[in-house]
Amino acid sequence: MKEIQQLTVNAIRVLSAEAIDKANSGHPGLPLGCATIGYTLFADNLRHNPKDPAFFNRDRFVLSAGHGSMLLYSLLHLFGYGLTMEDIKNFRQFGSRTPGHPEYGHTLGVETSTGPLGQGVANAVGFAAAETMLAARFNKDDCKIVDHYTYALCGDGCMMEGIESEAASLAGTWKLGKLIVIYDSNHITIEGDTDTAFTENVAKRHEAQGWQVIKVTDGEDVDALNKAIKRAKKETSKPSLIIVNTVIGHGSLKAGSADSHGAPLGTAVTEQMKKDLGYDYPPFTVPDEVYAHTRSMQRRFSGYERKWKRTLKEYKAKYPEDYKLFESALKHELPDLIHDESLWAKGEKADATRNSGGIILNKLAAAVPYIVGGAADLAPSTKTYLKGCGDYSATDRSGRNLHFGIREHAMSAISNGIQLHGGLQAFCSTFFVFSDYMKNAMRMSAIMKLPVMYILTHDSIGVGEDGPTHQPIEQLSALRTMPNMRVFRPADLRETAAAYVSALTAKCPTSIVLSRQNLVQLENSGKDALKGGYIAEDCAGTPDVIIIATGSEVGVSLEAKALLEKEGIKVRVVSMPCCELFDEQSDSYREAVLPGKVRARVAVEAGCTATWYKYVGLDGKVVGIDTFGTSAPASVLMKYYGFTADNIAETAKSVLKK
Repeated sequence: MKEIQQLTVNAIRVLSAEAIDKANSGHPGLPLGCATIGYTLFADNLRHNPKDPAFFNRDRFVLSAGHGSMLLYSLLHLFGYGLTMEDIKNFRQFGSRTPGHPEYGHTLGVETSTGPLGQGVANAVGFAAAETMLAARFNKDDCKIVDHYTYALCGDGCMMEGIESEAASLAGTWKLGKLIVIYDSNHITIEGDTDTAFTENVAKRHEAQGWQVIKVTDGEDVDALNKAIKRAKKETSKPSLIIVNTVIGHGSLKAGSADSHGAPLGTAVTEQMKKDLGYDYPPFTVPDEVYAHTRSMQRRFSGYERKWKRTLKEYKAKYPEDYKLFESALKHELPDLIHDESLWAKGEKADATRNSGGIILNKLAAAVPYIVGGAADLAPSTKTYLKGCGDYSATDRSGRNLHFGIREHAMSAISNGIQLHGGLQAFCSTFFVFSDYMKNAMRMSAIMKLPVMYILTHDSIGVGEDGPTHQPIEQLSALRTMPNMRVFRPADLRETAAAYVSALTAKCPTSIVLSRQNLVQLENSGKDALKGGYIAEDCAGTPDVIIIATGSEVGVSLEAKALLEKEGIKVRVVSMPCCELFDEQSDSYREAVLPGKVRARVAVEAGCTATWYKYVGLDGKVVGIDTFGTSAPASVLMKYYGFTADNIAETAKSVLKK
């Protein structure tokens, strides 16, 4: 390694250790062990531009092992991404630009939020797949405007997670040749040597999954790392895994020890490391020659973008219509969906909202050509197949239907990567009860405010004979308590249209929860569902009781209203397909729908009751389910658990007696 290269690598190590010491919190092991890997990527291999970190045709870099965030922050600082030394000093502090784990949208240069191990690899698969889809759609033989690589850096912990195996299997099947994963193999986790719990042959597993595997025996060898990456780029039909032998905590007295994984080295150990490295500078000091070294690369970095912009200009001149579509996709432009009356027509007959969802999704896919997605081997059941749009595969990148296989967790995280990449709108689908397999990746969607569409069918005990393992109970409440997640449970075709239109225009993920069983078409549904809640059917004057319902329970609540009115009781039925959207409405609108003076209220939903008491209060009641279901025909279960007009009416009368 050249002297200036070594000095820069040492600066990465020292900055990382000093920031972690100052915070008295963090993970120094990876930044010290992978400093040379990070330098080699940023200096020699990434096509990036620190002066414009978001330029579209950049290579993407994902730090899947997000606990090693100080490695990334040190690189961003040294290579001119705008992170100051003051930011480095404020590592892990309130309001800083250097939080404990990398956060998308918070720090320039961070492509995705990471930390839950393995998810970054799945995100990277999404990035790489998106690149191939857009390249197939827009590139011409004489003009390639989409042409970049995706890199991920992961560790032993990522390799132990099931999501990594799911994602790697799919990446191999899809033959994502522009995906390069670098595996920091140091054989240490928090509990010590990985041999205590992890002895599999990672190389052979990935080879079996269709990857090219390259080994680098010394993580400090810049030339060997560069040769490995160059070799990876030559392999166009397989993703590449570069296994690099490193020493956790390299250069310190805690090198090779689990003690360096998740706790500060301590000032004394850091100072000794600096002496051993010959790094004779005060704390938080980077030699001028290091800054000069990294700045000298900026002309090359800016050149990547300049070259791409020249290509883009040529493309615009030669292919103006394709250029317009490309720009439209990058800007996430949408047609006027609110005034597209074909979306808002009343359904002709009772139908399952999963069928309604399929109708609406296909209409939207025809109008919005950058919608892509698929299901976890369930598209025929979830009705999420885009007709006439082709199947994405290793031999046909133009297909818009993605077959994720039975890999729910990876599917969700890959969808996050597709959404993050830009130029595409991602959706994914499975049975609602299996959203539990996806929950952490869905949470990452919410943290990053990514408008991924989650289409979740078979929404309740209406699943019937499949029994409690397949009948969602607590899932609605769980998703509703997730910040930044909208949950839509529509009651008919027009409410389903509202769910999709809302999801496409949202700045957050949306879970669209759909029924297996047929539901009646409501007379008064429509665009008001975009407000989250509205009056589905009213009475003359002030109601005596308000019934609030969602999905399949709106129709039966209207039947209960008819029974109560025969007894002279005035009833308002409110359909509440999306509580989160309703809560965002003005005070006056919410008061008009749910007037405070009407305290007699009943909420009806085939799921947990927990989230409904904020609407019904202490004087109201909830007709719901707080136990697991059972195996029986849906009609039998609905009656058994009280989702009948008679029971809802009796519950309403009991509230009126209070």
